[in-house]
Formats: sequence, C-alpha cells, structure tokens
Amino acid sequence: MARVAAVGDIHLGPDCRGLLRPSFETLHESADVLLLAGDLTRHGTVEEAEVVADEVRDLGVPVVAVLGNHDYHSERETDVARVLTDAGVTVLEGDSVVLPVAGEKVGIAGTKGFCGGFAGRSAGEFGEREMKDFVRTTRRGADGLRRALTELSADGCGARIALTHFAPVPDTLAGEPVEIYPFLGSYLLAEAIDESGADLAVHGHAHLGTEHGMTAAGVRVRNVAQPVIRRAFALYHLPLAHPRTDRDPTLLAPERAGQTPGLSGARGSRGE
Repeated sequence: MARVAAVGDIHLGPDCRGLLRPSFETLHESADVLLLAGDLTRHGTVEEAEVVADEVRDLGVPVVAVLGNHDYHSERETDVARVLTDAGVTVLEGDSVVLPVAGEKVGIAGTKGFCGGFAGRSAGEFGEREMKDFVRTTRRGADGLRRALTELSADGCGARIALTHFAPVPDTLAGEPVEIYPFLGSYLLAEAIDESGADLAVHGHAHLGTEHGMTAAGVRVRNVAQPVIRRAFALYHLPLAHPRTDRDPTLLAPERAGQTPGLSGARGSRGE
C-alpha cells in the first residue's frame, strides 16, 4: 500500500504561520507522500509562499504540489514555485515525478488545469480569439497531464496519481452553485486521465463541493480542498500493483488523517 496524504486550498498568509506544522510534523508516521492540490497562498505573493514553504519543509516525506489560481493572482507564479522548490517541494506543471514506496514506484503527474465545463455544458474552441485562447489554455493543461501520465505508464509505476487544482469531473462539485461549474473544472482533464490511465485523481478548488467522485472510466476522484475535508489533510491507502488493480483508495478515519482544531484561519477567502 502507498499511503497518500493530500490537501488543497489551504490559502496561507502571514497570519497563518505555524498553523499546519503541528499536524504535518508527524506526517511521516502515517504517510509516504504529501500532495498539495493548489491554492496554497491567498494572493500568490512571495511572502505568502514563504509561509507555505516553512509549513512543509523537512517533513520526512516527499511533498508534491501543483499551483492554483490564487497562486497565479499576483503574476509571480514562477517565484512562488521557486520558493516551494527551494524548500524541497516538487512543483508539477505538465510533468511528473516517480517516488519509491514500499519497493514499488508511485508516479504523480500534475497540472493546474483550467476552466471550461463538462460534457454537454462546456465551452468550445470557436469564435472570438479570446474564447479560443480560453479553451486552448484548458486543452494545453490536459494535454500535459496526458503526456505525463503516459510517461509514468512506460516507467512501470505500481500506482499513478493525477494531481490537479481544477476539477476533472462534476461529481465532486456537488454543493457548489451549478452556474459556476464551468469555472471550476473541465471534462478535458478527465479525458486525459481516462485515456492515459490512473489509479487516483486528486484536486481542490471547489470549496463547497464533495470529496468523492469518479471519471467515466472508473478512476476514483477526490476533492481535497480543505474546506471540504475539514482537516489538515486527507489520507488514502492506494494499492501498489502492476498492472493496476480496481481496489478503491480508502479514506482513513479523521483522527488518523491530520485533524487539527481551529483550521479556519488557513482557508483564507472563499474565492475559488
């Protein structure tokens, strides 16, 4: 089994320094990897990124992240990624990383993703240049995720995880206003996951959404936005086998999944 801890949308700022560290310091006892599903900062500033870096530095397990829209807000996403990388975090965007776990390989492919909507209710690459650019942005992210997952398959990974910020399926958006579904994710991400194959897909972004979902091909999807999981991180057990099995990643009980009182200060503003 690979033990996968994951959280997104922690929205840390200077007033949150040290908030998550107590839960993260014992992470190595229960998890093999920590996934960060974007929106790690409130406004994408270097100062905020440094707070995040201090929370996840030297945890004793690999930390893998994608950025979210909040992390892009100040147009310093490169600097935000650099600060995290300097703290030992692997920041993915259209690429992947392979980690050794229990004598097997766990591959993680990541991209921020983007908007566009879902099958039957989605934006099309037609008309004004602005609309085509909008959809092409989503398509580029999905294509990068597809390539990265395909490369992991060639590497012979015992488990593959797709890590995004935006949602690949509408299932995990249940609870959000349906009017904003097109701004919370895109079916193109799910197509990439299903075509290339994965054992688990993890995302954030939908603060009012639902934790559990599934792609059309049966890949389990988990929304780990902190306002959804309501603790420092969710913890899943993922079977290690090659080829992949169809066993369900299992959510551990909250008391063993980083539950920490008073986490509301880490969530920041709601803006997805």
